[in-house]
Amino acid sequence: GDGALEELDGPGAYARTREVLGATGLDAPLATTAVISTWNKCADVCANLDGLRAQLRPFSDIVVVDNASNDATARTIRERYPEVRLVVMPHSAYGACETFNIGFASAVTPLVAILDDDVVLPPDWLAKTVERLEREPATTAIVSSEVEEPGMPAGYLEQEHLSRERYMSTFRGCASLARTDAIRRAGFYDERLFIYGNERDLTCRLLNLGFRVLQYPSARAFHKTPFGIKMGKRSLYYHARNAWLTQLKYAPLADLVRLPWLVLTNVLLRGESNERKGKVSDATGTIGIGKSVRQTPGAAGVLVRAALSVLANVPYCLKHRAPCRAPDFELPLK
Repeated sequence: GDGALEELDGPGAYARTREVLGATGLDAPLATTAVISTWNKCADVCANLDGLRAQLRPFSDIVVVDNASNDATARTIRERYPEVRLVVMPHSAYGACETFNIGFASAVTPLVAILDDDVVLPPDWLAKTVERLEREPATTAIVSSEVEEPGMPAGYLEQEHLSRERYMSTFRGCASLARTDAIRRAGFYDERLFIYGNERDLTCRLLNLGFRVLQYPSARAFHKTPFGIKMGKRSLYYHARNAWLTQLKYAPLADLVRLPWLVLTNVLLRGESNERKGKVSDATGTIGIGKSVRQTPGAAGVLVRAALSVLANVPYCLKHRAPCRAPDFELPLK
């Protein structure tokens, strides 16, 4: 019920959660909480939890936030995974940004693993990402792993520019390791975004605080969602809308002025073949956007609704505007 949510997501949530769990093992410098948001994917989230159990380096805590699934998710987790802290939302109208934030707010360990429900981690994933983060300065807030997905072109991830470590202005929201205090300082996800594009938005705030995000291809996760953006009106709406909301808040003015032309020429018109050849390395949320515009029934109407929502949110974006001038900042084009 709502009372339970307040215990995890209100003032003093950190202290209350520690009181419930006790401090054993949670204070270790590299102790990690896995945070998963799920909705109606019982089999997938169970496969994910099985992967967490099989980690060579164990998680100190696991939090699953169930967005009021109407399948057997909650019951199955309670029966089969008693070690999991399960939060069940009172209804399913919450966005992924809010449900993830509830999980983040409940974490009392120094690190959190940000995981989609349909991802499966190899047994060495946590050991690799923790070891890599340990070698980074405290200003590295997130280690983002490589993600393998169905429909990904053969040899895609082995290309030189994709297989090298690099600092980015986003991260893979389905499988990344973060410093809890850093993302807490940055305010977690912007719940106004609801879903999609929230990783880049959070990264802009991290960059403004002096943090960095490292892409670490040596750690790889398996994601059951197909390569490229999800087709359909809902996905197209939020991807288009949220990309503009984020840039209105954080892109320097010179970039904002040229962004419409850049989006047209570098995103909408770049062609699926270029995307499949790996021309898009970091702005993975734009892969397939041109195809979605062409193939989604009523796409023009969806984009009009997205544009109207952007206009309605201009006052909000201006209120929170903080142009990002960090060297790692990039527009979501490549």
